[in-house]
Amino acid sequence: MIPGKVIFTAAGLGTRLLPMSKELPKEMLPIFVRGVGGVVLKPLLQALFEQLYCFGFRDFCFVVGRGKRSIEDHFTPDWDFVKRLSDKGKSNIASELERFYRMVEGSRIAFINQPEPKGFGHAVLVARFFVGSEPFMVCAGDTYIVSEGNSFIKRMVDAFSGDVSAVLLLQEVPNPRGYGVAVVEGSDGIFNVLRVVEKPERPPSNLAIMPFYIFRPEIFDVLEELGPGVGGEIQLTDAIQGLIDRGRKVVAVTLNPNELRLDIGTPETYWEAIKISHEYSIGERK
Repeated sequence: MIPGKVIFTAAGLGTRLLPMSKELPKEMLPIFVRGVGGVVLKPLLQALFEQLYCFGFRDFCFVVGRGKRSIEDHFTPDWDFVKRLSDKGKSNIASELERFYRMVEGSRIAFINQPEPKGFGHAVLVARFFVGSEPFMVCAGDTYIVSEGNSFIKRMVDAFSGDVSAVLLLQEVPNPRGYGVAVVEGSDGIFNVLRVVEKPERPPSNLAIMPFYIFRPEIFDVLEELGPGVGGEIQLTDAIQGLIDRGRKVVAVTLNPNELRLDIGTPETYWEAIKISHEYSIGERK
């Protein structure tokens, strides 16, 4: 069962990347990808959109805040620019842009403003009216997963069946204190989630929650009742725990060892994302 809609959260201030991120949203920072005529640079958010479009999604909502206008501009086709590139003989990049614009025009796209950066959970909550009564996917706009055939999305979608209320994506990391952390049981590739906690000082496991989720709309009822959590913000992890506390079924799948996570949230992780994406794009990393 493919969820009907996708929420991209892109309203954060990007404080760890200041002063660069004051006017340029961090989600628009480029990574290397394999393009029409070779390796090209694309904003991470564009690469993420294209990945989900190619999987079959067509309804997208971007939750943005002040200073994020460039995202809306980028996702507005400019066919005159494509023509100018073609006229100048820049056929490869013109074809790359044309492909992207065809995807944009083949989608239904909404932009919703989050007036204040009140947290990841609140960013999801403001998109409630976009979602309606359908299951949906949530993706943070600053993380991309390199996955052959988009197999991590397929595993998440396959796990979303029956009475499942939420699907999480997990990765084993050495120090998970900066993440949401999950405690799970099971060993068949789909794990039952017993407990989740946001940025714990003493992590109960080394399974970090990656910012890709599938939910039923009941998550909004939990989010509406939440008070501020870690960092004084509305935390999506706390809402997931709320589902578990209500007896709902939350499951998880894990990243495979050959799947690469690109995170541009800090200068150090962005440098790593640039390095890894370039190595993968030119074939040095499988």
